[in-house]
Amino acid sequence: MPVPCPNQSARVVVGNPVLSIRGLSRRFPGVQALDRVDLAVERGEIHALMGENGAGKSTLIKTLTGVFPRDAGEAALDGVPVNPKSPRAAERLGISTVYQEVNLIPDLSVAENICLGRQPVFLGAIRWGAIARRARQALSRLDLKVDVSRQLSSYPIAIQQLVAIARALDISAKLLILDEPTSSLDDGEAEELFKILRKLRGDGLGILFVTHFLEQVYKLCDSVTILRNGRLVGRFPIKELPRVKLVAHMMGKELQEVEALAQKRVHAAPVREETALLKATGLGRKGSIHPLDLEIRPGEVVGLAGLLGSGRTETARLLFGIDKPDQGSLEIDGVPAILRSPRAAIRQRIALTPEDRKVAGIIPNLTVRENIILALQAGRGPWKRLSRADQEKLADRFIQGLAIKTPHRDQLVKNLSGGNQQKVLLARWLATAARIFILDEPTRGIDVGAKAEVEKLVGALRQDGLGVLFISSELEEIVRQSQRVIVLRDRRQVGELAGAAISVDAILQTIAKEDPEARAA
Repeated sequence: MPVPCPNQSARVVVGNPVLSIRGLSRRFPGVQALDRVDLAVERGEIHALMGENGAGKSTLIKTLTGVFPRDAGEAALDGVPVNPKSPRAAERLGISTVYQEVNLIPDLSVAENICLGRQPVFLGAIRWGAIARRARQALSRLDLKVDVSRQLSSYPIAIQQLVAIARALDISAKLLILDEPTSSLDDGEAEELFKILRKLRGDGLGILFVTHFLEQVYKLCDSVTILRNGRLVGRFPIKELPRVKLVAHMMGKELQEVEALAQKRVHAAPVREETALLKATGLGRKGSIHPLDLEIRPGEVVGLAGLLGSGRTETARLLFGIDKPDQGSLEIDGVPAILRSPRAAIRQRIALTPEDRKVAGIIPNLTVRENIILALQAGRGPWKRLSRADQEKLADRFIQGLAIKTPHRDQLVKNLSGGNQQKVLLARWLATAARIFILDEPTRGIDVGAKAEVEKLVGALRQDGLGVLFISSELEEIVRQSQRVIVLRDRRQVGELAGAAISVDAILQTIAKEDPEARAA
């Protein structure tokens, strides 16, 4: 039965769990990352842990394994209270964690990686033969036969991931935590991993499987715990949880409520029937995003919707030339185009405001003026510098036109609010006369008033005949802004909505609908 926990008063009750967490809390300055969270993992169970960005998944793992101290709560392993003060201490207790990025040493052999820090010695000398035997024994538990004397880096990522799991099991683990283990694997490699995990489940191991791939949860896991904003939503048996309810729980929506939200949509003017500014056909990249079709016409906002890990940012990176596609084709204004770099994308008058504006967008120690003219100056090259007078004229034009709140044009951009920093990024690309805007989470981390202003600017871009790809985890924003919506799930295009068919409910239903290919597999 699901365990709703709106006020954290309910408790997760299971039979005889290998792991039991009650009331776990952890606070960082200004953020309650975990608020009285419960979690239980049974022996012989693959238990999914799911939630959107900021849900608290990583904090829970790091608090459980001793990376962070807990502020409150308790944990028990096989019924015995545990409170490890370091990852090494957690390992000694029988809690092993394999992270998304393989945390091994590529220049060492497979055997050395499996036994690193635990090498058997005799009279002060390492027993290399014993290390090799121990490594082969650890790998045999996974039915994996490889040359343990070879360098780890000589094997593909999928094998390296299995070596990391073998190392984790080498300490007689009671609980195996896998943090996004399939993010770098293709479908075939992921399925091979699942076969091994099912075998380990059959051996009675408890497995906590942290993932954002919906289909994998339904294919592999027995139950799921969902977190949202650091709080427990509930623990659910997978067989009793329809996909649409899982998506709604993760996003904090009740299906009875979303239709009312959908009615608030501002229906935009019809899209102009002209040659597409940008058309992608079967565009994809192995290990990043499955082939998709996408078209942006003049005066159109196309929404890109999906859960965390669905492939939204990966799509943006392909369209802006950061990543290179290995299949499909791209046309700009009806002419075939190959974008080998962001510079090539800029020459095609494509703009990108990245998901993390502070890391990949603004240059914090440059002024507002310098940030605005940055892309335009880069396009002109080092020998055609804009004069200081032209820079100031340009900056003043966009500060006034976009209502950027700054004391003066030479204020450091890091001193501006998040919403005004986002406006500076838009100004940067407007200054280049871009025609296609890829906006990746343009309203994340800004207040309600600033969000409204950014949305107003997006509407103005459309009215000016420009094309916009609008990426947002806030479905209401997608509904308000878009004339068409491309829906992604598990790095694959699963649907497209247009016109009056666009609603929060329709997007949720499209994300949640079962994949016939996955069912057949």
